[in-house]
Amino acid sequence: TEDLIRRNAEHNDCIIFSLEELSLHQQEIERLEHIDKWCRDLKILYLQNNLIGKIENVSKLKKLEYLNLALNNIEKIENLEGCEGLTKLDLTVNFIGELSSVKTLQHNIHLKELFLMGNPCADFDGYRQFVVATLQQLKWLDGKEIERSERIQALQDFPVVEQQIREQEKAYCLKRAKDKEETQRKLQEEENKGEKEGRHTGFDGRWYTDISATLPSSEESKNDVQAPEIQEGECKKKKLDNGEDDLEFWNKPSLYTPESRLETLRHMEKQRKDQEKLRLDFSLRDDEKRNQIVLDLAVYRYMDTSLIDVDVQPTYVRVMVKGKPFQLVLPAEVKPDSSSARRAQTTGHLVVYMPKVGSLIWIKLKSQVPRGTWPTRAPDDL
Repeated sequence: TEDLIRRNAEHNDCIIFSLEELSLHQQEIERLEHIDKWCRDLKILYLQNNLIGKIENVSKLKKLEYLNLALNNIEKIENLEGCEGLTKLDLTVNFIGELSSVKTLQHNIHLKELFLMGNPCADFDGYRQFVVATLQQLKWLDGKEIERSERIQALQDFPVVEQQIREQEKAYCLKRAKDKEETQRKLQEEENKGEKEGRHTGFDGRWYTDISATLPSSEESKNDVQAPEIQEGECKKKKLDNGEDDLEFWNKPSLYTPESRLETLRHMEKQRKDQEKLRLDFSLRDDEKRNQIVLDLAVYRYMDTSLIDVDVQPTYVRVMVKGKPFQLVLPAEVKPDSSSARRAQTTGHLVVYMPKVGSLIWIKLKSQVPRGTWPTRAPDDL
């Protein structure tokens, strides 16, 4: 996205059209888009350690000299013909099995360095000879200089080596097709399992936000306040179940494929989302006797108070719990400056006291009291 590029263009005052060097490594990028339209002057582009499955949308980068796509999900070399100035290309540890696709780099006449180590094709018999003979402009392959004698020998052996490579490519493509089919089958099983479990859970894990002014019933409030142990128990059980699922995932045998890398990312994303989900029961009551609104938020008993931040405004209250917002619209206007918060000693709940705007007028009905001496406000303890 444009925002992602700007955030990584601080060295250029966040101006992207004149960028000459850009680093977007380890951003979990799955697809390249727009970059050849927004950053036409790029000379160096770092995209290593992402999840990019296809080389695309870089063909208009005429000035590009160095492209780093190591540790991605690329299976084929393509769409680089327009990068006229390309001198160094790093495709280390991808999934390139179609070695014959290096022929597309014959148009990149300035290409001097190429890295293909860690790809399936690098294990093919005749791999190095094939690349050396195909890309005669290359000076270095996988960090090793190409000697003149090596190139002469590679050219002589090329007809035989090319046939070997094509046979190995065919075998690899059949294997990949089976891997994809197996991955799809496992994915379908996981989805079916998830749907089954989802029908029994009934828990949405969402935050209450912008709650209406309707107060919960006294019975609900009572249950919410008096059952912290149950809430903590359910939370611990859920955490234990998630931990077991996590352990099962990481212990499960898995092939190193583009699909398995994506599956790992999805699993880690799910973990993050599960950790972010936090449902806290609460009660909100109008204490008419003391002319205040009281919020009782069932934060976990052993949670460090430093992880809680309370912000009371005249019409709403917001509580940040471990960086996540819990917000309620109040049924009446309150005084933020006079509000206070404390943790309950027995339950650990957060209790917020918010005095309402406009105090009640109390009059003492005693005829003996001289005029002008009657109190107009009730003491706080009344």
